[in-house]
Parts: sequence; structure tokens; C-alpha cells
Amino acid sequence: MTSKNDFPRLSENNYRITSPPNVAYNCVAWAASDIEHWWQPNVYWPVESPMGEYGIGILEQAFISLGYEDCHDGVFEAGFEKVALYGSGIFYTHAARQLSDGKWTSKLGREEDIEHDSPEDIAGGIYGEVVQFMKRPLATKS
Repeated sequence: MTSKNDFPRLSENNYRITSPPNVAYNCVAWAASDIEHWWQPNVYWPVESPMGEYGIGILEQAFISLGYEDCHDGVFEAGFEKVALYGSGIFYTHAARQLSDGKWTSKLGREEDIEHDSPEDIAGGIYGEVVQFMKRPLATKS
């Protein structure tokens, strides 16, 4: 369950739990729409990473490899999917994905997935702050 100390900006009014705890995947995997793997450099990662590298740059490279590019903000844009990357100091701490209605979704470590109103709702605690937004065009259906 979420802790007020870990997520001081979450309130009963700005999020809802969308699935039970699951240890098969983490927040980065969830943001990348992968529920089969625990994404971590040197464990399962879409790009080569130096041993012990957990900086925001390696997280950015992972999403670039998935077709994302930097963007200015987390404002909803029709035709695009966005992710928010979080950091504390020089390390990445979390990734969240924007949903088709403009809300956001996060996997809270080994705990549940949640839907939240804005990327800032889960910042300010153990995840640090949003340090970067990225976007890619939505896949077209053939």
C-alpha cells in the first residue's frame, strides 16, 4: 500500500489503485508497457549499460530505444504517448506513463499499479522529482 511518507503528494482525491501488487515487473517496465520483465540495467534493459549505471541518462536511453524523444511537458497531446522520468540527485528513481485520457499510471515498486491525475502527484517523496518528459507517436493500427 502507498505510504503518505513515501508519496506526500498523493491524496484520496488524486489517485486510485488499478491492480494488486505484482513482483514480475517494475515501474520502468510498466511505463514501457511491459508486464513480463523487471527492467533494471544489467538485468533486463533494452540498451547496453555500464555496470552500476543508474543515472537519468541510462533511463533516457532506454526510452529513446523505444522510439521516444524529449518533449517540453506532460500536457496531453492527441496522437502521442508520453512518459515522465523521475530522479533524485544523479539517479533515476521512477518512470510513469500517460494514459489515453491524459491521466497518468505508475507501478509503485513491487506494489500496486495506480492511476494518478498528474506526474507531480507521486513526486516529492521517494521518487524525487520529474526531471524529464518524453513522447512518441502512437502506433497506428493497420
